Amino acid sequence: MRLCSRVSTAALTAGCLLAWPLASHAANCTTQAEMLAPDRDALAAISGRLAVAAVGQDYPVLQAALLPAETSEWNGIRDAVDRGALMVKGGQVQLRNLYVLDASSQTAVSDTQFFCSNQSGSLTVTMNMRSLPPGKYAVVLADAAGSPMAGQLGMVLAWDPTGATPGWKLAGISLRAGAFDGHDSLWYWARARELMKDNQPWSAWFTYEVARYLSVPVDFISSPNLDKLSQEQAQIKNSPQEAFPYSLQDGDRTWKIDAVRMDASLRQADLAVTYESTGVTDQAAVRTEATELLSALLKAQPALRQNFHGMWAIAVKDGKQNPLLELPMAQIP
Repeated sequence: MRLCSRVSTAALTAGCLLAWPLASHAANCTTQAEMLAPDRDALAAISGRLAVAAVGQDYPVLQAALLPAETSEWNGIRDAVDRGALMVKGGQVQLRNLYVLDASSQTAVSDTQFFCSNQSGSLTVTMNMRSLPPGKYAVVLADAAGSPMAGQLGMVLAWDPTGATPGWKLAGISLRAGAFDGHDSLWYWARARELMKDNQPWSAWFTYEVARYLSVPVDFISSPNLDKLSQEQAQIKNSPQEAFPYSLQDGDRTWKIDAVRMDASLRQADLAVTYESTGVTDQAAVRTEATELLSALLKAQPALRQNFHGMWAIAVKDGKQNPLLELPMAQIP
């Protein structure tokens, strides 16, 4: 069984992104306020126990709770917890939101969309799940309060009716920073607005991306706030999304940049730059080429230097991508 919530990275999935085909199967979502108290308490208890285990890297507890169908994915889940450890270290688990997603009426694996509304219907959170098997699931969002990076956790649990004791089992987990250098999503959102007013479209665009990344620990959730963020971002004129492929003249060389994206793999707000390489293989020449490319981009877009920690150079040759190096801004001439 393949859950869209399952990958071997620190995020639950790159395949559950908000941009997905409209053809999908509608299903039911129950928010924590609508749950019966015994059901809510039981879900909160197992969610809290697993979140504490993740923060404390208690792998026996996590593995024992793993959904049997996900046994082959244990190494990926363990790797996600390993790499997220610094982001949640020392934090006290506080459950933020609980949702129960009922896709039991499905007859086959399907892309499934859930609309999770509060009791008044005034606020709706949307969850887009790819390749979801029929069944009953829970999405858990939690915070590691007091951790240095304001760490946050996202988990997908699946109801397992088999075995001696039916119950919720772990199907996927994500650990993510909630702040970079002490600045949270709201700070970056405000900063993005300032940069947009200052006519710095590239810096504004990617700062909105940072704000989105820090807001929730999973990528398959949309909310009114995130929709508002996206609407603001879409108003940026001359955004980098309009520029690619981007030809950049630097002296006697013209660089071709295929893409730039926000990258948080080093727990900092970096930018990853994918460019067409000449195919050099000597390590000194590789570093020189990558450094010159990053330097040329910063000369063309100087505001990036003040607003991001560093940059990755990802070379492309004959259709193959090769991540070369990451340099802090201070090391890029």
